[in-house]
Amino acid sequence: MAAKESTQGQHFVECDLCQKPVSFFCRRCGVNLCDTCVPVHLRLKSKTGHDVVHFTSWEDENICLCESHPLNDCSAYCKTCDVPICFLCVSITHKSHEISELSDKIKELNRHGKPEVLLNVIAKENERLQSSKQDLEKILNHTTKQLSWLPLNYKKKKDEVTARGEKWHKQIEETVKKLHQELDDMQKEHEAVLQKQKKGFEEMIEKVDEINKKVIELHKSKNAIELQRFKPMIEKQETLKEFSQYSFPTFYECKIDPNYLQTYFGYVEKTQEKKMSLLEKIFKDNDLPGRRIIDVPTVTSVIDTGFPANEENNNRLYYMAVTDDNKVWMGGYSKELKLFDLQGHLHHTVSITTNGMYLCMYNKQVVYSDQSNKTVRMISDTDTVVTMFTTGDWKPYGVTSAASGDLLVCLLKDDQNKVVRYSSTGTVLQEIQYDSQCQPLYKQTNYITENVNGDIIVTDWEKKAVIAVDRLGIFRYSYSEKDSKFKPSSVATDSVGHVIVTEFPRNKIHMLDKGGRFLRYIIPEGGIKDPRGVCILGDGEMMVGECNTGIAKRINYLEE
Repeated sequence: MAAKESTQGQHFVECDLCQKPVSFFCRRCGVNLCDTCVPVHLRLKSKTGHDVVHFTSWEDENICLCESHPLNDCSAYCKTCDVPICFLCVSITHKSHEISELSDKIKELNRHGKPEVLLNVIAKENERLQSSKQDLEKILNHTTKQLSWLPLNYKKKKDEVTARGEKWHKQIEETVKKLHQELDDMQKEHEAVLQKQKKGFEEMIEKVDEINKKVIELHKSKNAIELQRFKPMIEKQETLKEFSQYSFPTFYECKIDPNYLQTYFGYVEKTQEKKMSLLEKIFKDNDLPGRRIIDVPTVTSVIDTGFPANEENNNRLYYMAVTDDNKVWMGGYSKELKLFDLQGHLHHTVSITTNGMYLCMYNKQVVYSDQSNKTVRMISDTDTVVTMFTTGDWKPYGVTSAASGDLLVCLLKDDQNKVVRYSSTGTVLQEIQYDSQCQPLYKQTNYITENVNGDIIVTDWEKKAVIAVDRLGIFRYSYSEKDSKFKPSSVATDSVGHVIVTEFPRNKIHMLDKGGRFLRYIIPEGGIKDPRGVCILGDGEMMVGECNTGIAKRINYLEE
């Protein structure tokens, strides 16, 4: 409020329109007015009208405006509805209700110290809302970055489609056009969704700021009625619990076959919506694509699992599976599974019916395959071993959870091998055993994983290869080395589709791209000895188990 000092040293408040000494105040507009400017101000249009009072009475803390008739002050209180009302409400909407004087309600609230109680509740709720603003701003920033990267990423996917199309010339032109159109339409939809999401976050932040402004005003005025009315409103304001994060599309290449262009040329995996709970995870910028592989990966921690050694081959540590809260279940030459945190502290041990050679996480529970009993079992919350389903005459080996909510299991019977997709109750949903020429895909399946593009990848110890099929079971690629000593152990994939393959006879960790092409070896500082089990911890880290030493190493392989 403008104040000016006269030549006599006195202070006076100025009119907001002409700088003369103030005489009146418009409560609706918050404007100081002198005698001359009152008529001028009253001629201005206002959605809520004007309420000009003498300047000395404008700060009356118990004045409040009627919600139903904003041009009127409240003069009564409806006990039936528990709201302040004006004279029109008394005679119309609330005429059959129990009415009291507004001043009596104000005295009652002040007598019981209610304004302070209301202020405390409102302050606490405002603190809750303001604390969520930082998360909202992070999400808004992330969404803005996604929008800025959108054209580049979609152009990159178009280029992949075009490069594939050039190999086929005229025969594939129609397929290229079709996929371009899909990407164009998808980009529009993706951009529209992100723009809508961005606008929503901006509006939510604006709303939180408005509430904060109102709370500051209430702190100054301590208006009991406004506090009474504002409390339920701020309590109803919910903070963001989850948000949708949308992935970029993935172009999926298939083998070239002129009879099945659409099937074998490739398809674009549509943008996926994933609900992200703020209570579980706030994404990081380094979750986004484009991080570089470290030249010399570093070992950030070492865990001694303490499993005993197999007398025949000295094997100790077989496999591992990471939990949602970044702890790791370890299985070895023992009828026990051990749960460690990433610093190497043992948190829990459970007894199982076989050695812990093949395990995975499924619906937040650890699942393992039992070859001797031909069953797939789960550890319950009470540490009880529960049989999920049996596999008939087939022995189960590698097991992994799929994005679809199913389980993928490697099965062996005599000299036959296959991969079967099971529901949680043991219903067979899919069997993968032969290629397009009806030849067996596998000779000895062991470990299995599913990539982000839906590829089902297994290590085959007899073929000495890593074999991938797409989600339909159609052969994608086979990775091996000319060296006949190549023996892939286990396999895992990270969030961008890298395929990580351990090879314990030769102390190597192979990294492949989504298409099965060799990228490089992962050789951490100090090396790795007899690597077998591997799992991805997220954020550019993996855990690799040394089979014969029983040591698990946490390896950072992507730059920040």
